[in-house]
Amino acid sequence: MATTNNKAQCFVCSKEKNTYNCKGCLNEFCFLHLTEHRQKIETQLEKIINDHDQFQQTIIKQKQNPPNSSLIQQINQWEINSIHQIQQTAEECRKTLTKVTQKLIDGVEKKFIELSQKLKEIREENEFNEIDLNHFQLKLTQITKEFLQPASISIRQDSQEFIKKISVISSFDSSQPNHSSISTATISKNPITINQISTQSQIKLQQIQTKKNKFKKFAVTVAGGNGKGHKLNQLYYPWGIVTDTDKSVYIADSDNHRIVRWKLNSNTGQIIAGGNEQGTQNNQLSCPTNIIFDKKNNSFIISDYGNERVIRYFDQNQTNQQIIISNIDCGDLTIDKKGFIYVSDLEKNEVRRWKQGDKKGELVAGGNGKGDHLNQLNTPTFIFVDEVDSLYISDSENHRVMKWKKDAKEGIIVAGGNGQGDSLKQLWSPRGVIVDHLGQIYVADCGNHRLMRWCEGDEEGEIIVGGNQSNQLKGPIGLSFDNEENLYVADFGNHRIQKYEKI
Repeated sequence: MATTNNKAQCFVCSKEKNTYNCKGCLNEFCFLHLTEHRQKIETQLEKIINDHDQFQQTIIKQKQNPPNSSLIQQINQWEINSIHQIQQTAEECRKTLTKVTQKLIDGVEKKFIELSQKLKEIREENEFNEIDLNHFQLKLTQITKEFLQPASISIRQDSQEFIKKISVISSFDSSQPNHSSISTATISKNPITINQISTQSQIKLQQIQTKKNKFKKFAVTVAGGNGKGHKLNQLYYPWGIVTDTDKSVYIADSDNHRIVRWKLNSNTGQIIAGGNEQGTQNNQLSCPTNIIFDKKNNSFIISDYGNERVIRYFDQNQTNQQIIISNIDCGDLTIDKKGFIYVSDLEKNEVRRWKQGDKKGELVAGGNGKGDHLNQLNTPTFIFVDEVDSLYISDSENHRVMKWKKDAKEGIIVAGGNGQGDSLKQLWSPRGVIVDHLGQIYVADCGNHRLMRWCEGDEEGEIIVGGNQSNQLKGPIGLSFDNEENLYVADFGNHRIQKYEKI
């Protein structure tokens, strides 16, 4: 407040005195009234300071203790309701899961009790054989598998929210002080994926469904099909077959005593071994039953059945060949990933594995005389070895397919084994056998003019081709997959090779 000593009227008392000018209100005051005016201004200042201090304390208190307003109460109530709904849903899930699991256990226990009773009965009666024991072993294996690897129980997660989302809507935006705007702070759960779950819709009890390849119903003839004969567009009782990466088919053309190669979409075959009449010379064959590739040694190997030998060819000109196994009634042969050769011996009822340079070979299946025990074979024909060196054998005269695991002393029945017949539990003189990448076993059920597929442990197989449509196949023998798992069949009685394309 500035002052002057000029005489003028006082703003308060209106007397001419020495006055003092107030720069705030621009009025003149005598000394007495100037003091009163100043005291009044200071009082106003004190009030402002006091209000300021009180508001500061209010802010501090509000920061330390947010108000328990009706909005906060609404948020709290939403939280309580949502938690209760989640807890209720979780409890329903737990009860349902417990109920389903107990039902599974009860089912397995019931089957186990029935099996125990049957075992007790045959033991007391003392009337049982190997077939009975094998049946019980399979049953026990199935029950054990069902218990240790039960049907799948899963939680279905639903993307649709069942808890209502809430938000806080405000007209205040500190970044835009001069404009009214909406700021939304979402207060909600992450999408809760476990819905209010019921037995029917949320927890599913699913049987484990094994995936299976499917094939077109009608085949394409890729070799032969022009009647039996010696011409290059004909075959004469084809046996074993194998496919190359370019989908060429190599065929043991048995009664033509030759191996022929049919390229994709070709109308004629190319002779790559034999074809010089039946004989024992280097360029002759006698009723060959199969051919395999030995990629490790860049050669192919033939089971020359009529000459009781296995021959290796290093080229297709038949000029570089060697006899690698002699004096063997070779029904079929196959090769594993290490390059070891497996050969089935029809006379000795056994399968041996031959390493390069072996003179005798190692017994890997059978060799215990002709019979139907699990350690015996009866006319083993076609064979197949998988990636873990398990050997699959068409035990022809026992009308079954056996699986011998590596170093096993006996095999297990994986197809047939219920006597000769045409039911889904039976086979009749099985021949070709192969296994796909899903572990499904394919069998050329020669006597029944059909192809069967079996899953290890199943009591029955399924018909893939033939059966009630006997005109499709006539005594199928050899089987092979190409690199796309299309299925090839040596249709023995129709002198052709059929291709069933994978869908």
